[in-house]
Amino acid sequence: MEKITQTAGREQLGDFAPDFAHFNDDILFGENWNNPDIDLKTRCIITFVSLMSQGITGEPIVYHLKNAKAHGVTKKEFAAIVTHVAFYAGWPKAWGVFNIAKQNKIWDDEE
Repeated sequence: MEKITQTAGREQLGDFAPDFAHFNDDILFGENWNNPDIDLKTRCIITFVSLMSQGITGEPIVYHLKNAKAHGVTKKEFAAIVTHVAFYAGWPKAWGVFNIAKQNKIWDDEE
């Protein structure tokens, strides 16, 4: 299994909020993301679906959509997942996530 390593917390907030940086880098991404009970592709899907359902439309969802693609989520799977979740989390949230993926050209290299 690929090991996830994160340093953004320390790089961006280490001096300002060192405890938060530690929890972000070592616990959330270090321990949680490296738990072998869920494969990375599934974990990526769970994460972007969770962010979508909360209406998160900024940098975090862009990061996690790119991460999902990097771990094997295809454009077709992404579209099917977001369409399915739209019925439960809200149609406007699906529109928003589709627009974010298109604007950031995340799956532009796939048909």
